[in-house]
Amino acid sequence: MPPFHLLYNPKTILSLFNMKIALASPLYPASIYDAIKQLQTLVEDAARQKAAIICFPETYIPGYPLDLENVKKTSPEVLKDALQKACEIARANSIAIILPMDWYEDENFLNVAFVISGKGNVAGYQPKVQLDPSEDNVWVAGKGRQLFEVQDLKFGIAICHEGFRYPETVRWAARQGASIVFHPHFAGSDTEGIELKEWGNAGNPYYEKAMMMRSIENTIYFASVNYATRFQESATSLISPDGKCIAWQLYGKAGILVADIEPELATGRLAKRLKINYT
Repeated sequence: MPPFHLLYNPKTILSLFNMKIALASPLYPASIYDAIKQLQTLVEDAARQKAAIICFPETYIPGYPLDLENVKKTSPEVLKDALQKACEIARANSIAIILPMDWYEDENFLNVAFVISGKGNVAGYQPKVQLDPSEDNVWVAGKGRQLFEVQDLKFGIAICHEGFRYPETVRWAARQGASIVFHPHFAGSDTEGIELKEWGNAGNPYYEKAMMMRSIENTIYFASVNYATRFQESATSLISPDGKCIAWQLYGKAGILVADIEPELATGRLAKRLKINYT
């Protein structure tokens, strides 16, 4: 929740909850058909709850590769068809979708996150620029960063490894005026691991602590999105500009997390104070 004084400040109470966002925690898709089926169900649920935008986990289509040594790449035609179906779902429900997926750009195979408007138009995509070393034989690192905008909400996207280990990717967005950075990722397994119980517990993997840092060090919202798996290593979470967890989806529970944000609270103050030249 926002700080107590913000909740009860008469200057902010009327505008405090002015946008709903949805974070999707789908089950790991059994196929692209299953991914689209889950996407439609979760998007419809988010639209019923009046969310303006919904974000899905990393490479939701066709699903983050579970075996990085033996990746079977989906054809460009199948990926284009899946993107078109997602555009139709966005248009039918009048809600923007952040859809992470594999994609071909010329001869390069990329890990990207598409932004689809509520009218079903593709606004562009953010490629994953910082690959994990284990991913070097799967994707080619993309180039460049950009901001997107939905209903006057400016946002950036940092994909998995970028948001966890390369904070520069989030700071760039904050310095460019983003109120929130969406962070689609994959961390966990359905076959082995430890079942987490408490968000941010000292014994948990570091991921949730990193989410807190990305928000508080930049004074913006940070929305991290993961699959629902049995041995989930991080929760789908929304972090406020002061580093507090506003809401999180229970580990292993598929569904959506819908929460209100107040973009005006995301000042980017700390990010904008960065001095590039230290001499």
